[in-house]
Amino acid sequence: MLFALALLGIAVLGALLWCTVTVALIRDIPAWRRALPLTLFLLSLATSLLRAFDIPAVANAVAFPLNLAAIILSVREIRARRRRSAGPGSAG
Repeated sequence: MLFALALLGIAVLGALLWCTVTVALIRDIPAWRRALPLTLFLLSLATSLLRAFDIPAVANAVAFPLNLAAIILSVREIRARRRRSAGPGSAG
């Protein structure tokens, strides 16, 4: 069970990293919107490191919402880009 949980965590981390890097590479949106998901991801990593300094309450309260916000913003930007690139005349 612990192995499956570790694999799930690694998969979520990998998906989050892929989404944030994908958004960072989109050139047709403003720079602050490209940087926001990656910034949120790095802030969540920094708050997760607070566990190493024996401050788990702050890490538990802040890291997950930052990861969730980074995923939501990344997926939103990726979907918006796909809609823009599909154009109004294409089918699908």
